[in-house]
Amino acid sequence: MAAADNELELNLGELDARFTDSNAAAEYLESLRWPDGPACPHCGEHERAPYRLMGKSARRRLWKCRACRKQFTVTVGTIFESSHIPLNKWLLAFYLLCSSKKGMSAHQLHRMLKVTYKTAWFMFHRIREAMSDPAFAERMTGTVEVDETYIGGKIRGQVSGRGSPNKVPVVALVERGGDVHSERVANVNAACIGEVLRRRVDPSARLMTDQFPTYRKLGKDYASHEFVVHSTGEYVRGEAHTNTIEGYFAILKRGLNGTYHHVSQAHLDRYLAEFDFRYNARSVSDGQRTIRALEGAEGKRLKYRETR
Repeated sequence: MAAADNELELNLGELDARFTDSNAAAEYLESLRWPDGPACPHCGEHERAPYRLMGKSARRRLWKCRACRKQFTVTVGTIFESSHIPLNKWLLAFYLLCSSKKGMSAHQLHRMLKVTYKTAWFMFHRIREAMSDPAFAERMTGTVEVDETYIGGKIRGQVSGRGSPNKVPVVALVERGGDVHSERVANVNAACIGEVLRRRVDPSARLMTDQFPTYRKLGKDYASHEFVVHSTGEYVRGEAHTNTIEGYFAILKRGLNGTYHHVSQAHLDRYLAEFDFRYNARSVSDGQRTIRALEGAEGKRLKYRETR
């Protein structure tokens, strides 16, 4: 969805007063997705402007393309498609997840929106899909911090940390003063971490890591590589440190442990996308962050069977 000028800043009060029904919410989403007028999501036609169907169809804000003759609404080709949840409830769910620094449980959403827990859970996963990075995001430049952590519960009597069978390794990269990207990896070896770095970090970048031997090997492929030795109590040496990425991990773990309590490996990437999105939009208001998430809803679909 393309950005649109909105007279009012999105907040809970406005959501309650302005979007009293699905029709009002659909009109707002149309202004975000089609700021220059509706375009057919089936064939892309926009010069021969689609027209709105009136009568009973007016309640659904149903459009028809003059070129391919197909009907559509603003939800076609977005994460809202085929949903029976009113769009005004969708807007509220977007705002709540975007404005909660450490996330929000599906149980709380189910109580607030008066939908079933299963519906709330699926809604949040679809919103996380909208928050996810584009497939070909620009690679990071400048000074980039890299670190890994482990996600998962502890089992009494079993090893924790590296090598623990019940924890999932996650690698995160942050461009100082810029964005973060985190993703689950199969292992914290040079092959797995190196593949993430090649996709996400430009060779001109300066890498900052801890003393983990894998990073020393991979650092040779970049403009420079500095590391701090945590085992000797060294955490900062000039510009060499990983404090930025460790701060991100602190927020991530407080959310996963304190809000969600348990996250399955199958869905971990979507939760990581949620925390990445909020961190990367940390400099804007809750309302602007919500609009960014809504803009990411186009071109993405997530069916319930894909979450099982």
